[in-house]
Amino acid sequence: MKNLSLIFLSIYFLLTACQKAVTPPEPVLPVPTERQLAWHEMEQYAFVHFTTNTFTDKEWGFGDESPSVFKPTAMDVTQWTKTFKDAGLTGLVLTCKHHDGFCLWPSEYTEHSVKNSPYKDGKGNVVDEVEKASRADGLKFGVYLSPWDRNRADYGSPSYVEYYRNQLKELFTAHSPVFEMWFDGANGGDGYYGGANEKRKIDGRTYYDWPTTLNLIRGMEPNVIFFSDAGPDIRWCGNERGYVNETNWNTITPDTLYAGKGGIEKLLNTGEETGTAWIPAEVDVSIRPGWFYHEKEDSLVKTPEQLFDIYLSSVGRGSNLILNIPPDRRGLVNEIDVASLLGWKKLIDERFATNIALNKPANASTVRGNSPVYEAAMVTDGNKETYWATNDQEQTGNLEIDLGESKLISYVLIQEYIKLGQRIKSFSVEIEKDGNWLEVAKGTTIGYKRILRIDPVDARKVRLVISGSKACPVISNVEVY
Repeated sequence: MKNLSLIFLSIYFLLTACQKAVTPPEPVLPVPTERQLAWHEMEQYAFVHFTTNTFTDKEWGFGDESPSVFKPTAMDVTQWTKTFKDAGLTGLVLTCKHHDGFCLWPSEYTEHSVKNSPYKDGKGNVVDEVEKASRADGLKFGVYLSPWDRNRADYGSPSYVEYYRNQLKELFTAHSPVFEMWFDGANGGDGYYGGANEKRKIDGRTYYDWPTTLNLIRGMEPNVIFFSDAGPDIRWCGNERGYVNETNWNTITPDTLYAGKGGIEKLLNTGEETGTAWIPAEVDVSIRPGWFYHEKEDSLVKTPEQLFDIYLSSVGRGSNLILNIPPDRRGLVNEIDVASLLGWKKLIDERFATNIALNKPANASTVRGNSPVYEAAMVTDGNKETYWATNDQEQTGNLEIDLGESKLISYVLIQEYIKLGQRIKSFSVEIEKDGNWLEVAKGTTIGYKRILRIDPVDARKVRLVISGSKACPVISNVEVY
């Protein structure tokens, strides 16, 4: 018995030594930061457009709107956050100031704010109320502050940039932590501008001196994610229709990009395989045709099926989804929108209820160093920190999952271990039928997450075939539904 124990102990130490000898793959640069990884895992969250435009029935206020028009009749921000939580959203980005310049908090730097509105007799602070409700419902809180301001007399001059920074300091001092700061490329044009009623043009590349502004905020909030057309943390997807390209690289070269630059929509929609920075795409789209509530659009709210399609073409292509849900003039998320959101959540829950590949046996064409640390079973173990990998010189390969019995399959979900970079350039999914392998889906990039919808088919075995990769494939997760 003693000799037998020594034999087992020797085998254990031998296996341990072999595992230690197999080094992990080298990262394919660039790779995401810790804050970007946390952002990827949020997947989908709400955008809330709510200001004087809600009450004037406009999309872009001119800047001459009186604060007196802002008068919600049944305001309840807890109804917003409960709805978002019930819909499966993980955070909320609030338009604290849109292009009209009206501020949803009592800023000390302007009179054009909620403090001069009828709301709570001028004692209200919508930003504060929304932040507290978000925290209470477990949602992360983010802010949008429009760089353009059609109300300010000094827009276009250096003093406005100082004003903008002062307001950012107000927000970040009062509402930390803020998970995302959102700013867009709508910069300059016609406006009220304190009574000037003229068109003003600024140079979007230089006017705001964004590096100084972002460094200021980063010093206050180290983990904030900055969104704009060009990043620096996450980029616009190039459209407002709810999709990113099927080929979606998280990498892009931002050297010549800036917020508001035209002609780059295709680049933003696909990213660049050879990009020098990890700047993944965020898909922004509204549940309604407009970004603000308009009663005439009540019949045009996106259906649960439409929202599910958007989910597949955003989150399902490795991006995050920021879904705009504008409160109505009561200060509530409209009942029509609520019903659609909850119906969407029901579809997601039903269609992704049970991962039939979880803990099922898997085999691969090749395993890195023949080590159990990198074997095929790592993709079905439910652990995002384990992964299947091949040897460095092998940039193709396949892995096969045995479901144990024939099942009806409609969706396949695949994830790369993006801590080591984005690698996959082309792949396909096959099922075994009558002893032969039949292709049921194919794609290019994978990234953080790829969800493929296939024509429902009965199969016992599913195979992922990697046909092209920048380096050895590193796959952390495969799910089948």
